[in-house]
Amino acid sequence: MKILEVPYPALNAGMIMVRNQFSLISAGTEGKSVKDARLSMIGKARARKDEVKKVIDAARTFGIKDTYRMVMNRLDAPSALGYSCAGIVIAVASDISEFKIGDRVACGGSSANHAEVIALPKNLCVKLPDTVSFEQASFTTLGAIAMQGVRQADLRIGENAVVIGLGLLGQLTMQILNAGGIKAIGIDIDGKQVATAIKNGLKNCFERSRDDIEQIIFNLTNGFGCDAVIITAATSSSDPVELAGVIARRKAKVVVVGAVPTGFSRKNYYNKELEMRMSCSYGPGRYDPEYEEGGIDYPYEFVRWTENRNMQSFVELLGEGKVNVNVLTSHVFDFPKAPDAYQMILDRSEPFTGILLKYDNTKELKKRVQVTDRIVASANTNIGLIGAGSFGQNFLIPALKDHAKFIGVATSRSNNARNIADKYGFNYCTGNADEIISDPAIATIFIATRHNTHAGYVMEAMKAGKNVFVEKPLCMNENELEEIKNQYAKSQVSVMVGFNRRFAPFIQQLKKSMNEATPKAINYRINAGIVPPEHWVHDPAVGGGRIIGEACHFIDLCMYLAGAKITSVSAKSMNDPHSLTDTVAISLQFANGSIANISYFSNGNKNLPKEHLEVFSGGVVSVMEDFKSLTVFGKTKKENSGTQDKGHKAEVAAFMHAVKNGNPAPISFDDLYTSTLATLKVLESIARGGEVIHL
Repeated sequence: MKILEVPYPALNAGMIMVRNQFSLISAGTEGKSVKDARLSMIGKARARKDEVKKVIDAARTFGIKDTYRMVMNRLDAPSALGYSCAGIVIAVASDISEFKIGDRVACGGSSANHAEVIALPKNLCVKLPDTVSFEQASFTTLGAIAMQGVRQADLRIGENAVVIGLGLLGQLTMQILNAGGIKAIGIDIDGKQVATAIKNGLKNCFERSRDDIEQIIFNLTNGFGCDAVIITAATSSSDPVELAGVIARRKAKVVVVGAVPTGFSRKNYYNKELEMRMSCSYGPGRYDPEYEEGGIDYPYEFVRWTENRNMQSFVELLGEGKVNVNVLTSHVFDFPKAPDAYQMILDRSEPFTGILLKYDNTKELKKRVQVTDRIVASANTNIGLIGAGSFGQNFLIPALKDHAKFIGVATSRSNNARNIADKYGFNYCTGNADEIISDPAIATIFIATRHNTHAGYVMEAMKAGKNVFVEKPLCMNENELEEIKNQYAKSQVSVMVGFNRRFAPFIQQLKKSMNEATPKAINYRINAGIVPPEHWVHDPAVGGGRIIGEACHFIDLCMYLAGAKITSVSAKSMNDPHSLTDTVAISLQFANGSIANISYFSNGNKNLPKEHLEVFSGGVVSVMEDFKSLTVFGKTKKENSGTQDKGHKAEVAAFMHAVKNGNPAPISFDDLYTSTLATLKVLESIARGGEVIHL
């Protein structure tokens, strides 16, 4: 663990930027994260058995060396902590009208980190009244979690509830219950927690070990048992759930907020017809990308309490003095001392409840971090990188390191930008892509961001006179494609799309085995696998779907092998309950008489190799199996096999060689344009029921 100097995060559409004043450490959740991070490799493997299986599968595909590198990229990446904070708005995106610079806000979610500056979507922020301090507001996310648990219990004024687990979340839950006119009863296995709760003004708090605990509950509930049980404990024991079954009245609700096993003995739950409910974090909207990232609110009339409205409600309770978090604040650490706070949590060296981190609001902050002052001579091989997710780190950067000088890197996540800059020797890191595009020291820009940003970055880079390498797709629609084409015609730069399969060793061998002048018949089957419908790649506005996002690869490769331009496309997709177009049969015709059939199927089994390619031409048949083997059937049968290589390294090397020497890009812009247009026409054909579309 360390305090890392990072650049400002990216301020994307629908987001606000906040300078934190205070943040709250969630001792349970974050303490476990830190504890797990400190495990040995063997310990991590035991704790993450599903991940180990993925590693084994990856090693079979990519080989041990490349898989090791990919695993270490994940394990070495710094992971930001924290999800509850409060501060002052210092910037807003152009489409934000709900907030303005200077607003005091409470923030939640995975971007609400322990950091001096954060950027997060508008639905994860709420304004603060003057009556609520930043210290108090930093509890808002935990308060919303407690609030959602209470709402799931669906209690009425005068009813009662037992809260099992009297840590910070449990004590917040009891305060909210009391504020709503509900009799709250608390239970914990730790006598110190019980004593702290009583000291903080909570009544009816008891140790689990008491022999008369069940009788106490019945006495406090007039002999009926409690109307609801809210479990806020975190334990591997089933005791909280079993105890809930004993002390609950008939037809009561048991709400699980904390991390506990949900298996239980049948007797009490059956005889009493108890209802067990899970409480999902801050409330409706949590983990829904359209709500959290897209900023699309749920209708007030139909979803009264969303995660944002739960946060607002908790802030109102703070402002009215109905919830007192001051008594829950046991420690305040200056931000640079944050590692000491976590060590205290792990060591349990002293009692704690609410642990706050305080930020120095007089410190001058820098929007970007200069990692090195190395002076670099002007050259076309001076590159800037925009976006560096798993693909960028696992394939692009390793392929680039022997061919380029790394100048600047921009990513939306600050800690990722700094990690990439340190690891690969970039001069600086930033969260602002415009800095990369406008930097005169950078001649060539690599773009590896989400699909909806590609066209804009390509256009801006070309206007700035930069060479461009963009991961597929080039763009999302025909209007963008035409704009790029027109700008390219006015520019004196190289543009390349990451159609790497052309450069794979087996594809090069296959191409040489065929007579270039003879028409080809191509059959290409892709076992694409399932991508969950909620994944961003399926979002029409962000990913554009899997045809645009991935099938473009196979369309381009077929055109390359055919050796002629695509003249027409037709496609049909299988009906899907989520209306996804990711199981598709595509037919292509080419100017030289070649034909291709692409079967892009997502409804298969991952045990089948992903890609199977057959090319028939002039009495020769070439069969490639997942870029691991190539068999050519001609006068004699020739077989070749090896480690999977999809051409990433050769592709990047060829592009960098071209820009270094002022040569044309390895793939002509005309080919890039045609492959992209054909991909877009596939979607048009599907929409028209399989109609043949001529390019």
